Amino acid sequence: MKILKTFCILLIFFLFFQNHSLASSSQQVDKISKNLRCLICQGQSVYDSQSDFALSMKTLIKKKIDEGKNDDEIYDFLISKYGEWIVYEPKFNKNTFFLWLLPILVFLGGGWLIIKKIKYTKL
Repeated sequence: MKILKTFCILLIFFLFFQNHSLASSSQQVDKISKNLRCLICQGQSVYDSQSDFALSMKTLIKKKIDEGKNDDEIYDFLISKYGEWIVYEPKFNKNTFFLWLLPILVFLGGGWLIIKKIKYTKL
């Protein structure tokens, strides 16, 4: 009887942790697919799209997660295969320096123009 009770407890723990692992895997697939651009559907992420490409990408991401790959390794693989355009938020490097710097420059320039306009109208 004691062996049966121990077996049942171990079985419950095993099923709980396996289900928890599947849930976190699904959440990780969703997180990664929201940051990927669907190459078939213009303007949609892989997460939102139901095209064959998007479905195969979700399957590929799940397979990579099951292999033990982390987010960066999956992104690196997809970027090497499809180019950096597939990622909505590209990494900061010398090729994307201006892309990341441009909003800051526009914000500072706009602030400077507003301050100049305020000073000019006070005179």
